[in-house]
Amino acid sequence: MRCYLHTFLLGMIFVFFSFLYVFNQLASTLEDRDGWRVKEHGIPDRKSHDTGHLLRKRPGLEGLRDREAGLDSSAVKAESRDERSHLAVVACGPRLEETITMLKSAVLFSKKPLHFYIFAEDELHKSFRNTLESWPRRVQARFNSTIYPITFPKENAREWKKLFKPCASQRLFLPLILKEVDSLLYVDTDIIFLQPVEDMWALLSHFNSSQLAAMAPEHEEPRIGWYNRFARHPYYGKTGINSGVMLMNMTRLREKFFKNDMTTVALKWEEMLMPLLQKYKLNITWGDQDLLNIIFHHNPESLYVFPCQWNYRPDHCIYGSNCQQAEQEGVFILHGNRGVYHDDKQPAFRAVYEAIQKYQFGDNLETSLLRPLETSLQTTTHTYCGRASHLLTKRLKQSIMSVQQDATQRRR
Repeated sequence: MRCYLHTFLLGMIFVFFSFLYVFNQLASTLEDRDGWRVKEHGIPDRKSHDTGHLLRKRPGLEGLRDREAGLDSSAVKAESRDERSHLAVVACGPRLEETITMLKSAVLFSKKPLHFYIFAEDELHKSFRNTLESWPRRVQARFNSTIYPITFPKENAREWKKLFKPCASQRLFLPLILKEVDSLLYVDTDIIFLQPVEDMWALLSHFNSSQLAAMAPEHEEPRIGWYNRFARHPYYGKTGINSGVMLMNMTRLREKFFKNDMTTVALKWEEMLMPLLQKYKLNITWGDQDLLNIIFHHNPESLYVFPCQWNYRPDHCIYGSNCQQAEQEGVFILHGNRGVYHDDKQPAFRAVYEAIQKYQFGDNLETSLLRPLETSLQTTTHTYCGRASHLLTKRLKQSIMSVQQDATQRRR
């Protein structure tokens, strides 16, 4: 009997100190959060910020129809007032030109207006502003942009900033900074859109009532997967998820209490981040992406997984094609991770990046972008990704054709 009593007392002591630790971290996090202030650049009044979309129930892709008979008219009217796709990116160090090329690809093929949320180091703000303002006025009319400083909780700013790559973990704090924005598409700087952004935005309509974020699997083929072979922490599903393209319903994310392996108490997003980093910082390799894997490992019902053609990386072709959806429909979003836009390891990826980078607004998309790209891709067939280069232009051709048809109709 004494033995059981002793064990019980030890268990109670352990639980007490566990709660003490969690609430100490929570208090610290909330204190930091209260001290955050974001200075906006290029927007004279905070009231000019958009409020984002309501919780998405209606699809945005052409041809899709309302699937929920209970959708009230006020929600429909709210959506009709704001057709914008809200796109966020974080740029630090030598990422200016790469980010500009990504934004350029977003504008080129999108038919609906865009709002860019650009988080960048202070020394990059002027260059971003000057470049975007140098674009033709008819192009500028298709998007709004807001430039923000890099912002982390004061007490742990240095630790967050150096996690994985400079500023990469900023994405974890977007729901807490952009409090007036309901939904957001975050992308890495090394993303190239090959079809309209609104097509990705429309995936919000596919979320069920519990889903609040969407990402693609890290790998399609477990035999070459990283997480299932090397990870020293929990991860989502069989092969983990890649956070280079991350679609978020941030209203739901801010409201949810997340299950976790630090305490039996479910925690809000802002309460969870720092304790999670403290627990796993010695076991994670890919920084904030690993933290997202841990979070959705414990909350799998909250994640919508979209196919690999929405986040197509060298891993999908380096050892032979292993993205079945891209084989069928082409690549929708190209992700040139590991610096492949700037070296000779994957010349097919570099060719797409340089074609978008060199294209001049106003030139014919077919003769000045598509044909030079196809010529460049013919020289890449010595690589596996080069042999699959038809997947890189399949959807691009359709996007260009659609843009040209719209331009023809406007001239009539």
